[in-house]
Amino acid sequence: MPRKKAAPQPKKNENPNVVGLKAEVISQPITETLEQNYMPYAMSVIVSRAIPEIDGFKPSHRKLLYTMYKMNLLTGGRTKSANIVGQTMRLNPHGDAAIYETMVRLSKGYGALLTPFVDSKGNFGKVFSRDMSYAASRYTEAKLADICKELFGEIDSDTVDFVDNYDGTMKEPTLLPTTFPNVLVSANTGIAVGMASQICGFNLSEVCETTIALLQNPEHDILSTLPAPDFPTGGEILYDRAEMEEIYRTGRGGVKVRARWRHLPKENIIEIYEIPYSTTSEVIIDKVAELVKTGKLREISDMRDETDLSGLKLAIDLKRGTDPEKLMAKPAISTFSLREIPVSWASVRSLMSGLPGARSAFAAEFTLTSRKRRISCICCLVLPRSCWISIRRSPSSATLRKKPTSFRT
Repeated sequence: MPRKKAAPQPKKNENPNVVGLKAEVISQPITETLEQNYMPYAMSVIVSRAIPEIDGFKPSHRKLLYTMYKMNLLTGGRTKSANIVGQTMRLNPHGDAAIYETMVRLSKGYGALLTPFVDSKGNFGKVFSRDMSYAASRYTEAKLADICKELFGEIDSDTVDFVDNYDGTMKEPTLLPTTFPNVLVSANTGIAVGMASQICGFNLSEVCETTIALLQNPEHDILSTLPAPDFPTGGEILYDRAEMEEIYRTGRGGVKVRARWRHLPKENIIEIYEIPYSTTSEVIIDKVAELVKTGKLREISDMRDETDLSGLKLAIDLKRGTDPEKLMAKPAISTFSLREIPVSWASVRSLMSGLPGARSAFAAEFTLTSRKRRISCICCLVLPRSCWISIRRSPSSATLRKKPTSFRT
């Protein structure tokens, strides 16, 4: 009886330089798989993409501003945005569209920041409008704003660490040596893996006053000099001191912001000229039209967007005999004129210190510590050798003692 031919055995890949082509099933605990495959990705998103550092910038912001600084756009004239985007791709490989959107958000024309870092020229859109989009990068121009002198004034004095870019052809800073707590001044939103941050902006003058007060007295009452956040689109904050103290203590909570309006009796219209941050004029108009159709706002005959170069203006035509105060006090109006803006600083503090919880004073304290280190580095670099070498002499011998050349940790 003829023997059956044995089934051919699959050829095994014996090349040690080729990984991942072996046709075999490996049994591995799910915890080990997550640790080896998922955790590196999660940490990369948290540290290198979504959550701002102590200088107040995400990596995409930092790469853009540093590229503009190297292009001499701090003291020189404006250049085409397309040129800036192309140069930034040497540090940021995520594409021109993402880089240009980053520059738009940092620009003065867009109006998303109380202290913009990009001096823009051209149509950069508006943060309060969904339909008012920005022009293409080939039509707009930009340079660094004057406030950026506080970001780059000490960058050439060995105050921050530099690392290679993604292909090793040039160096980029890991942080920017800011001279003020920018993490509190610039509003920022980031969604990472298992962690998120929503940092609302504060007034630059109030932040600096609070920082100086903390230098003089570590037990300083923060609410006396930093009473509440400040928003670039304006609005009224419904202030509750107890709630604000809880937000400052825990780093979590919400700030209620209401739109501001005025009544023009001659035209019998209501003008809304400031709206809560993170909402848009188109959303408000759509909501009012819906309330009018359902009969919840019978006092309104028409609403239109009259925004011009002077700023936001939403006009509401009132019917004859309507009391504007009673109308704006209706609960239906609150659905679009009142908004609670969430606040979450806990992830930023956890990222910087490894500790749970957050408070606004922590960012100021951490900035002060970082600032002291940079001043020490500048002293070692700039001052003469006789100023940082101390000589201790004794009758028997002389001891030469040097301070460390680097104070960074």
